[in-house]
Amino acid sequence: MMTNVADNRAGVPMESQDEVLVDREDGVLVITINRPHARNSVTRSASEGIARALDELDVDRDLTVGIITGAGGNFCAGMDLKAFAARGEDPSLPGRGFVGLTEALPRKPLIAAVEGYALAGGCEVVLACDLVVAGQGAKLGIPEVKRGLTAAAGGLHRLPERIPRNVAMELALTGDMMTAERAYQLGLVNEVTEDGQALIAAKALAARIGGNGPLAIVASKRVIVDYPTWSTAEIWERQREITDVINASADAKEGARAFAEKRPPRWQGR
Repeated sequence: MMTNVADNRAGVPMESQDEVLVDREDGVLVITINRPHARNSVTRSASEGIARALDELDVDRDLTVGIITGAGGNFCAGMDLKAFAARGEDPSLPGRGFVGLTEALPRKPLIAAVEGYALAGGCEVVLACDLVVAGQGAKLGIPEVKRGLTAAAGGLHRLPERIPRNVAMELALTGDMMTAERAYQLGLVNEVTEDGQALIAAKALAARIGGNGPLAIVASKRVIVDYPTWSTAEIWERQREITDVINASADAKEGARAFAEKRPPRWQGR
């Protein structure tokens, strides 16, 4: 059921209640930026709503995967420049970054379902996600330089981690956009769909993930995200600190039993 993220949260201003919508279904939390009149550019209150939804994803044992998308045919055009120009409004949250995500990644997998424009902060949200599905008409880029700004929500270091350095440099210095197909060729996008089908495909991808052991999913993401900060000497020890407890868990034993008995596993998350 699609709900307003503020329905059961105290302290959210009434005017922001429809800026973020949340849908829970079959262990998947879909977060929709709901400002289509402004190409889903993000206000401070929208960032706060998304942050609360991401917290819900991480703490709710019934949720395995998150999806973030935008309403009305666009993903997100970054911060609301009108609010920035008029009031100096900063949509980044202390310690968490843009939309409460770019500096504080969730423990659980997060998929970006991209239609239309994913620009500036919107592209940086995509870069903070673990997997990306995009409609064929989607366009991604960090055009901040065109407005005398810098892509300070992760674009300048995550983009060259995800695509070749020279291509990332070109995008950062020119502010030009790239198509979904080009992003797919470079490995930034996992799947390109017909326009209007990105969310459907993202839900199908989430279902493929969600059928697996929840503890193993979180641990696998953690190793992939954390290992670049480990030295060569410590990589195996640091990995074992995360994976040994998972491989000795009740879920690991259940997975083996289910395989032997030719039945779907019944995960308990322990």
